[in-house]
Amino acid sequence: MVGAYARGVENQPLPHSSPRTAAFFDLDKTVIAKSSTLTFSKSFYQGGLINRRAVLRTAYTQFIFLAGGADHDQMERMREYLSALCKGWNVQQVREIVAEALHDLIDPIIYDEAASLIEAHHTAGRDVVIVSTSGAEVVEPIGEMLGADRVVATRMVVGEDGCFTGEIEYYAYGPTKAEAVRGLAESEGYDLARCYAYSDSATDIPMLEAVGHPHAVNPDRALRREAVAREWPVLVFNRPVRLKQRLPGWSMPARPALVAAAAVGAAAATAGLVWYASRRRAGALAAAAAAATAAGAATATSA
Repeated sequence: MVGAYARGVENQPLPHSSPRTAAFFDLDKTVIAKSSTLTFSKSFYQGGLINRRAVLRTAYTQFIFLAGGADHDQMERMREYLSALCKGWNVQQVREIVAEALHDLIDPIIYDEAASLIEAHHTAGRDVVIVSTSGAEVVEPIGEMLGADRVVATRMVVGEDGCFTGEIEYYAYGPTKAEAVRGLAESEGYDLARCYAYSDSATDIPMLEAVGHPHAVNPDRALRREAVAREWPVLVFNRPVRLKQRLPGWSMPARPALVAAAAVGAAAATAGLVWYASRRRAGALAAAAAAATAAGAATATSA
């Protein structure tokens, strides 16, 4: 099963040590500073895939996401909403929108600390695997940009007409991530006791438990408590930086390559979404509602 969901990306792997090892990275708020899926909402609106009301709702959702305030029930409701939202979207159009906007939207929000870790793991001969609840159409091009060797992401069913049906084929969330990690270890020969994992969410505790070197990155409250109790390292990433600025010799992959990498998957960009456990106080929700109202006013003005 894992082979169907853990896709390679268009990067040349380095020679591996024996036994092989890997570093598994959650994506949102671990490698990048925002939700990878929600970051593309404006581009989807401009491409005619969603309406203004949906843009406002994703703005509100992004606020809650950044505040770390969506509990499991909220996450499930939003997953259902996003699945219904993307029903009927043309897959090729989604790929083209993501490829077109990737550089402007994602490059500026990559954590410098995460990029350094990815480089260090590659230098040590480890594979780098992105394991994200976000949709594969978004995650796979980001994985290529970061130099990842493999990507595990949520995938949706595509109909014969080339459009998303709204049904989820594979949901990379919670225990499912840990199953993917163990499946990759079996198929690729990784020694999990020597592998690393990084995440900010308590929902990824099963994935962190699966490796010998778990790390909490910008953890939510529940994961922070767990990390302290288990004496897991807690890392703070707070320096988003453009890769081109960080590495002057770095260049974006050509757009056709990005589209080809995205085409390997069959997921909607909004199919999967990493939401983080722990409830917010009523004051935080009120602030989120105010932010959504303000965003609505700004959008109406610009329109």
